[in-house]
Amino acid sequence: MDLNLGGKTALITGASRGIGFAVAKRFITEGCAVRIAARPTERLAKAEAELKRIPGAELRSYGLDLSLADAREQLVGACEDIDILVNCAGVIPRATIEEMDDAAWRESWELKLFGTIDLTRAYYARMKAKRSGVIVNVIGSAGERPDFNFAAGSVANAALIALTRALGGVSPDFGFRVVGVNPGSVGTERTIEQIKRNAVRRFNDESRWKEIDEEMNKTRPFGKIQTADQMAAVIVFLASDHAQYVTGTVVTADGGANSRTRTH
Repeated sequence: MDLNLGGKTALITGASRGIGFAVAKRFITEGCAVRIAARPTERLAKAEAELKRIPGAELRSYGLDLSLADAREQLVGACEDIDILVNCAGVIPRATIEEMDDAAWRESWELKLFGTIDLTRAYYARMKAKRSGVIVNVIGSAGERPDFNFAAGSVANAALIALTRALGGVSPDFGFRVVGVNPGSVGTERTIEQIKRNAVRRFNDESRWKEIDEEMNKTRPFGKIQTADQMAAVIVFLASDHAQYVTGTVVTADGGANSRTRTH
């Protein structure tokens, strides 16, 4: 399917790896000019080099720590004419309200929650003025189904879901859209790192992470984890005109996990 995205410019945050990187890659193959932003690390340089190898790639990268308000302002100033914004940056640690102290809570929210809010605010105004554009917020299903063991993440995700619905409900009056995505488990580098930590705790041997991964497949939807490319395909489709009537809502792509009954 031709998504008719050629000639558009997309900005993706958190694009040095995982879902954000996969999204950037798909936009490039669809003929978009792509701007990526992430912390200035070797990982970002590697992602930039790999993306530039795609034939016809028109890419710029911005090594910025988007947990800082000044860095967010810098990015908005550098990327003025954006047709598509994908907010994908931010990781919040799994912890209960008792385990997570005030400093860690605020630090994790600065990127995931306030970073998304600030960029959405900036590009919402621009898209409203030019009467076109799409904002896609990559959120997380804990906002729909809160998890006691993921307190800060559940609350932040719920806030971003509410923001997406509130803005996306009125944005069609101004010719553009705001939509969200709740990924389920995705087989990213970060997921593998988490499984490796579990292997250390369980076996005192990181190399046995594949055993845990195979064990987890027994309860995963379709018997396997979703790939970053599969998740990216959903996001890029939602950013296309084929999804013109999808706004003010959050699409959950978790293999039915949130709707699954305990017994069946």
